[in-house]
Amino acid sequence: RLTASHVPAGARRWPAARRRGRCRQSVVWWACSRRRAARVPAHSRLLAGRPGGGDSRRGRKRRVWRARHTSALGLYGAMAAAEAKPGVVTDTSATDGLHICCVGAGYVGGPTMATIALNCPEVRVCVVDVSERQVAAWNSETFDLPIFEPGLEEVVRACRGRNLFFSTDVEGEVDKAHIIFVSVNTPTKLHGVGAGRAANLKNTEAVARTIAKAARSHKIVVEKSTVPVKTAESIARILAAAESGVKFDVLSNPEFLAEGTAMKDLAEPSRVLIGGQETPSGAAAVERLAAVYARWVPRDRIITTNLWSSELSKLVANAFLAQRISSINAVSALCEATGADVDEVARATGSDYRIGPHFLRASVGFGGSGFQKDIPNLV
Repeated sequence: RLTASHVPAGARRWPAARRRGRCRQSVVWWACSRRRAARVPAHSRLLAGRPGGGDSRRGRKRRVWRARHTSALGLYGAMAAAEAKPGVVTDTSATDGLHICCVGAGYVGGPTMATIALNCPEVRVCVVDVSERQVAAWNSETFDLPIFEPGLEEVVRACRGRNLFFSTDVEGEVDKAHIIFVSVNTPTKLHGVGAGRAANLKNTEAVARTIAKAARSHKIVVEKSTVPVKTAESIARILAAAESGVKFDVLSNPEFLAEGTAMKDLAEPSRVLIGGQETPSGAAAVERLAAVYARWVPRDRIITTNLWSSELSKLVANAFLAQRISSINAVSALCEATGADVDEVARATGSDYRIGPHFLRASVGFGGSGFQKDIPNLV
């Protein structure tokens, strides 16, 4: 029920004739906006804009702005409302003043760092890359980003220049950072031992050498790329050879993103996996990285393991998903021989909660950038 006290001050001064029509519509819209705003955290209201008034020109502009940003608000409504989620940490004492650097401005590094910047405004995040063209695309004034994911542009618009930056100054940003993510390409080897199966880790090792050269204080180095088991051991060996004598802690934090839903996967992950060394220093490093994710991810979804379990878990997850696709493909041959419909068989089989409906779509095989190169790492 609306009374005079609910009417905006500007509306009370309108002429009576105007009040009868436009004022009523404005007051109802204003009251609904107030109710919605009361349920949304402050930084979400910052993205959505302040409530506008009815048919006023300013109100129309705000509604147009809101319509243009529907994808970001839809994807990040739940993320922005993290303050209301059980298990999410709202205290910023563990992350205040934290500097994060990500080496590699590609498909994983860009969206992941943008998500961290959005949810941790107290953290400075910088994505670095040796490719000037790649960095220039991320810094484009028209936001012509080098990759496309629904919702990514809106998040970059909200954070870039505030606490999200893109740079080619790799060594300078590495030296400033407390946590350094390594998110570079790990293609399959084309020559030498393991050609056609083993991962080529030259990019990962090159980043490790750069970190060892540039760092002048303790750093937490995080594997974000999908790598073979024991890669962290190789990185730690390179870092230990640093002439500066700086101490490093190496963590594994594999990504679990799917093309087309990467931003949603980051906003509401099924789990965040962090692996570290089983030492007091390693445990402290794991806890510091977990505190970053805990700003929007419930603690019960943040899984901590040792280094090797984390590295292997990513490979095993991809192998299980590829195996499901291969299995339903094999079943399709039986369906053709018996007259059964593979889609109906998949739906009936997937209705069992122990099996589930995902990755049971028959096709010519499995594709994607991850399955084909990651599975041989298990052989």
